[in-house]
Amino acid sequence: MSDAAAPEPLPILLLNGPNLNTLGTREPAVYGSDTLADVVDLAERTAAELGYGLRAAQTNHEGQMLDWIHESVGEISGIVINPGGWTHTSVALVDALVVPGVPVMEVHISNVHKREAFRHHSYVSSIAAGVIAGYGIRGYEFAIRRLVELVG
Repeated sequence: MSDAAAPEPLPILLLNGPNLNTLGTREPAVYGSDTLADVVDLAERTAAELGYGLRAAQTNHEGQMLDWIHESVGEISGIVINPGGWTHTSVALVDALVVPGVPVMEVHISNVHKREAFRHHSYVSSIAAGVIAGYGIRGYEFAIRRLVELVG
C-alpha cells in the first residue's frame, strides 16, 4: 500500500461558441436572463464539487475555437461545449472535437427541437457522448456530472 495521493484529474474544458457572450441580453424569452458569467460560475462550482478543475472559454471566431481544442490534447479530462450556431454548420468543429480523444458533452440552453427546423440537426451530436437541451444553464451542470461519470 502506498501513501501517495491519487493524482488530481485533468480539468474539464468548457467551450461556448458564437453569441453566447450575449447571454442575459440576447432573446431572454429563449435563453433566459442568466449571463455567461453565471454559466461559468455554475460550471466551476459543479466541477469543484466533483473534484475537477475547469477551464472555460468563449469565442465568436471558429478558428480560435479549433485552436483551443487542438491545444487541449493531453491536458483535459473531457469537453463540455455549447457550439451555438456552429452546431448546425461546422464539420470543422466536429473534426477538431475528436482530436483530444476525450468524451464530449453537447449542451444547448434552449430546446433546439422546438425551434426552427434548421436547428434540429447537429453535426456535433454525431460524436458527442451525450446531448442536453432545453434545461437552461442547468444543462451545463448536468453535462459536467455526466462527463465525470464517463471519465471517472
